[in-house]
Amino acid sequence: MPFARRSWIDIMALDNHMDTGKCSNQDVFLLYFIYKIKGKTAGGSLMGYYLNPGNDIFRRMIHSDIYVDKTGILEYTNRVLDTMQGYLCVSRPRRFGKSMTAAMLAAYYSRECDSRELFSAYKIARSEDFETHLNRYDTIFLNMQEFLSQSQDICGMLDLIRRSVLWELLEKYPDYRYFDTANLTRTMQDIYGNTRCPFVIIIDEWDCVFRVYKTEREAQEKYLDFLRDLIKDKGYIHLAYMTGILPVKKYGTHSALNMFDEFTMIDPGQLASYVGFTAGEVKELCARYGMDMEEVGNWYDGYSFEGKQAVYSPRSVVNCMRFGRIGNYWNQTETFEALQMYIDMNFDGLREKILRLLAGERIPVNTGSFANDMTTFRTVDDVLTLLIHLGYLGLIVWRDVYLSQTVRYAWSM
Repeated sequence: MPFARRSWIDIMALDNHMDTGKCSNQDVFLLYFIYKIKGKTAGGSLMGYYLNPGNDIFRRMIHSDIYVDKTGILEYTNRVLDTMQGYLCVSRPRRFGKSMTAAMLAAYYSRECDSRELFSAYKIARSEDFETHLNRYDTIFLNMQEFLSQSQDICGMLDLIRRSVLWELLEKYPDYRYFDTANLTRTMQDIYGNTRCPFVIIIDEWDCVFRVYKTEREAQEKYLDFLRDLIKDKGYIHLAYMTGILPVKKYGTHSALNMFDEFTMIDPGQLASYVGFTAGEVKELCARYGMDMEEVGNWYDGYSFEGKQAVYSPRSVVNCMRFGRIGNYWNQTETFEALQMYIDMNFDGLREKILRLLAGERIPVNTGSFANDMTTFRTVDDVLTLLIHLGYLGLIVWRDVYLSQTVRYAWSM
């Protein structure tokens, strides 16, 4: 068959002849192209970039100098799979392991790889339903920041998402009868109708639109409508997991994503121990690397939740252990321009409260009226709540906020 006329199925079928000496030179070239561009998993299937992205990132994570086992979160996601609670939005500050958790979920659920060995040494492997859900789902992984940075406006971003995912869906399933191959949700529905294999949707940096288009309500609403159309009330989606810095935007009547359970820095609920490193985990690391637990706690203990241990900044703790010294590692990835901007506004007496925090005081805050964006402020508590989500302020059991030693030190420089 001529090179130009081979279908994707024809090309994939060449894999069956790799060890029999039946490949032509042209076939060998085609296979090399597939392996080089797409990658091949241990299970012998071709991975995508957005569809079933595989386990490479998770493999790097567990082979790093320090890896703290957070696979227990999969016990919760497995429990809510294919239920009305299967919509999760988990918000955390920068460098609190959001993308690592998303990559772990992709490695566990993606059906085009075999991740059994990678997870075998960790907590999830001891769960009764470990194998029930392992690598059994068509998994779509979207990093929204990637699409945003490649687009001129919100419409271009949403169109790029649709075309990118459709490209891989139709490549993997080319032979089904489709209602409209330009319609993402209808195409996913048609695929599920043929395969009966459910989808898992994982979205990283879900809130980047609200951080870039801070004041553009129309762009924000178009984005929310896109997510609602993609995810809401879709029987073929058994789990939707979103992560970012901000919780789901509140828009009054425009509550496009009201089906999501939210796990935030204000109230992480059942996922509190997966927000960052717990005191027990940090204590083990201090013993292993010869660091002083009390000193590490003074610098990196940022949040305390009701009935839970204190939670520490993962990046800061890891770098502290690796380099063997206390340092302001979080500030290496985060500027204080946003904090200074809000202080300069002096909204509702904010400057005076920040000065008290810099002096080491703890002050009460009411987080209930925060609109989950970066511009809608009714009281000084709304600004302080935003700073909690951004990671500038620590929180003690929903009520009192304070500046950690890390932030106080960096801001005094």
